Amino acid sequence: MGVYDRIEELVGDDFSKLQNANVILLGVGGVGSFCLDCLYRSGVGHITIVDFDTFDTTNQNRQMWSELHEGEVKVNALKKHYPEVTIVEKRIDEEWVWEFDFEPYDVVLDAIDDRNAKLALAQKCYRKLISSFGSAKRMDPTKIKVDDVWKSYGDRFGAKIRYELKKRGFKKKYKVIFSSEEANIKGSGSFMGVTATFGLTMCGEAMKKIRD
Repeated sequence: MGVYDRIEELVGDDFSKLQNANVILLGVGGVGSFCLDCLYRSGVGHITIVDFDTFDTTNQNRQMWSELHEGEVKVNALKKHYPEVTIVEKRIDEEWVWEFDFEPYDVVLDAIDDRNAKLALAQKCYRKLISSFGSAKRMDPTKIKVDDVWKSYGDRFGAKIRYELKKRGFKKKYKVIFSSEEANIKGSGSFMGVTATFGLTMCGEAMKKIRD
């Protein structure tokens, strides 16, 4: 039996699309690390991950492998577990988004928190983009939704993104993952059941996009 026999049985001839796909994942924290694990185990052949941060103790409640690599740069640590991935150690800000060449990639996955970088990604990559809104402050993974950005709701961060996109005259559609659950607190507390589900949902949506 091979590593990918079960997923190949499930998707049939589309498995070759997964193996040939070129995906870039921006951010490998609570959402991104689970998305990466899912993409890798599902046979997606070419994955690039971008992040600048290091693992610390507070990451251990929600980020894959963080307990084994405290103090290490995330992309370098994750390369040890997913050796075929391409890593880019870089802070993702608006300037980087505008300068980076996304042309080679079939799917662009946004699991970052920087608002201006998210806005730039929408403007530059909306045809390829799947974006995550806020996963913190929530406890109910069954409230997670997927829709185009203009139909998202229940998330103040998402509302700010929509407002700023309108200000920039952006009217295109792209897919976002969001929660309809109201935030439970004002701080930054997080529950792995929600953040991981965001990441796995992002992986599932990426696979749909690849197979279309």
